[in-house]
Amino acid sequence: MRHRKNERRERMRTKPSPETAAFGIDIGKKVFHVVALNAAGAVIQRAKFSRDTLMAFFDAAPKVLIGMEACPGSQWLAWRLVAMGHDARIIPARFVKPYVKSNKTDTVDAAAIAEAVTRPTMRFVEVRTPEQVDLQALHRIRDRLVGQRTALMNQARAFCIEYGLAMRVGAGGFHVDIRRHLANAENDLTPAMRVLLEELLDDLAYTEGRIKAVNAKVEAYASEHEAVSRLVTIPGIGALGATALVAAAGDGRQFKKARDLAAWLGLVPAEHSTGGKQTLLGISKRGNRYVRRLIIHGARSCLLHLNRTNHALGSWLSALEARMHRNKAVVALANKLTRIVWAILTKPGTVYLQSKGAVAS
Repeated sequence: MRHRKNERRERMRTKPSPETAAFGIDIGKKVFHVVALNAAGAVIQRAKFSRDTLMAFFDAAPKVLIGMEACPGSQWLAWRLVAMGHDARIIPARFVKPYVKSNKTDTVDAAAIAEAVTRPTMRFVEVRTPEQVDLQALHRIRDRLVGQRTALMNQARAFCIEYGLAMRVGAGGFHVDIRRHLANAENDLTPAMRVLLEELLDDLAYTEGRIKAVNAKVEAYASEHEAVSRLVTIPGIGALGATALVAAAGDGRQFKKARDLAAWLGLVPAEHSTGGKQTLLGISKRGNRYVRRLIIHGARSCLLHLNRTNHALGSWLSALEARMHRNKAVVALANKLTRIVWAILTKPGTVYLQSKGAVAS
């Protein structure tokens, strides 16, 4: 008899309440904790589901606001919930933390997410399309491969310096010098070390081949995607930077103004002001480090190679370099290019007009 009462109580606990105004989900690999709030913000339901039963619960639940933390699996869950008619929102984890009360448990986390998602000033992560997720995965694979290539070169350099053989800085100098050292039978390299270095070069050749293949996929995407083809008209924005921006920011309409996109990428000064005194620090370096790095590298290339005599940015760059260090000028240019990116992304059909400076102004 007691067992039947427990089963009935469990069914009532996992049945959606019609009074629900918002849900909070704490995402796990196999288990999901759900907390429901009513219109007054009070907790009216707590439940735990497996991955298989979660969808059935929300299919029967009222179509309301649902919050979850940004983490692996949140994009997929948001797609499924939006397809059911719910208003699914993804919240950065650091914005949820202030709402966690007392000790941390999965249920407490779900309640904090449910409370955070109802705040009118809360900031959310964009629900990306599957195409954006695939493109972002391609960039992450490329970033890992580039790191592995650098690690292989550094390891080979370290092995050679143990035998008094130094190499020049850069990938081009490395390839020339290490082959020269291996071809020289008069140096102090032992036969065992020569074999190890040859094997490292084989690993390096394979990694560089994978990087070329990934770059080819990025170039192919850039040539087919309309928004990317418009972004590459901006000086300093190539196929890599344009595709990374589209993968991360989509159409840019989640940002109200151009400065918001620059701030999201961490290209604006951090601020620590109090008592009416404004204190600006270095750039905040928030957001996606990979995209920010690509934008800054593109800005550095633009600063070095842009023809300033007949370009809309030319006089502005010259005046910028005259009053600040070149590294600061690079970041300022990256900020400006990011704002131009927002203007082009949010206005379909717009391209960069270098002669008139219509977009660059």
